[in-house]
Amino acid sequence: MLDVNSPEREAELFAAIELFFYAFRAFTAKPDAILAERGLARLHHRILYFVARRPGQRVSDLLATLGVSKQALHGPLKQLVELGLVQVAADASDGRARCLSLSAAGAELEARLSQTQRELMAGIFAAQGRAAEQAWREVMAGLAEQV
Repeated sequence: MLDVNSPEREAELFAAIELFFYAFRAFTAKPDAILAERGLARLHHRILYFVARRPGQRVSDLLATLGVSKQALHGPLKQLVELGLVQVAADASDGRARCLSLSAAGAELEARLSQTQRELMAGIFAAQGRAAEQAWREVMAGLAEQV
């Protein structure tokens, strides 16, 4: 059993939680500002990001990836489609299923959003070195496995 209740360890863990919060705020600040210019929010970015990484995926696959309900996805996805950023087509093997891809405008916006984050990560990784980058990846993978 991990000792998370000693005063020293508890303080270290609270400090780690705060660092995670502040790091995430820094990681999302520029994309959030770009999205806000268009009246969009962070979920819109996540949709654009994962549709860009897996063009042609079904809506059901995107739901699973994002870990949100159909109701939570419906509004933002509909907005992205109405703005001409995401395209929806029937699945060739199952006409009931809908597949997603980015339009040229959607791909341009997603690239702009992700570029800010790639540059941020590249700069931090370069400053901290490969060993620190690998340790960070291991911590993030460990966190991701908890879902």
